[in-house]
This record gives sequence, C-alpha cells and structure tokens, in this order.
Amino acid sequence: MPALLALFESSEVSAAAEPVERAEQIWRDMLASSHIFTFVRALDMQIVATCTLITAPNLLRAGRSHAFLENVVAHPDHRGLGHGRSVVTAALDHAWQSDCHHVLMQSGRADPRVHLFYEGLGFRPGLRTAYVAMRPGPPTARAP
Repeated sequence: MPALLALFESSEVSAAAEPVERAEQIWRDMLASSHIFTFVRALDMQIVATCTLITAPNLLRAGRSHAFLENVVAHPDHRGLGHGRSVVTAALDHAWQSDCHHVLMQSGRADPRVHLFYEGLGFRPGLRTAYVAMRPGPPTARAP
C-alpha cells in the first residue's frame, strides 16, 4: 500500500485517501473483498502503473457479473512504455476469465491520448450514457 500511495502522489487525477490510517483501513477492506482486484506493474521495486477491477454480481445478463475499471494510474515518468496497458490488459483478462458480461469505465480526462489509450484496449465510447450523482454539500467527517 505505501508503494501505491507513492504512485498516487504522482497522479494529477485525484488525491489519495488521508490520513494514512484511513488509507490502511481502506486497503484492508479491499484485500478482504472477493470482488475487488488491484493490478500493479513494478519496475525496480517501484509501482509504475496500477488499476482496480471491481466485479458486481448481477441477476440480469444471465447471471453474469458486471465489472468496473477504476483508478487507472501510470507514473508520469513511465507513460507510453506499456505499463498502463499491461495492468489494464491483466484486469480485462481477469474479467473475461470470471465470465463478466462487460467491463465499464469512465474517464473525465480531456486529453485525447487518454481516450486513444482506452480505445486501443478495446473500450468503445458511446455505447452507454454515463450519469454521475454527486454527494450534496461538503463531505462528512469520518470517525477514526
């Protein structure tokens, strides 16, 4: 988890969970879940890319799960070298081996290279419409 947090510090997408005790509890919860899988690519003992696959059981689609790809991050110094591709490919392989119906992902990035990256991995834009409900008001304080 410390290596993942170090990678997330290099990300311009979102801030990592804080304080570290909260991040550690979230990490324990993720490891305990049978529906959350984190894929990493390491180089010289440093995580240079990661993504998380979340599978959700489903009563529709003949009982085949949905999967969601989240937190795709590649270190800026290692982008364009295939590390991001390797973790996303591993996540997709896991989803297909788990008989998932499809893998959904969203990107809020405007950079066309990001969209080309996902499209090159088989993601097709425009098949679904994404809606996002945002939490009203400021986030609530969490108990320690």
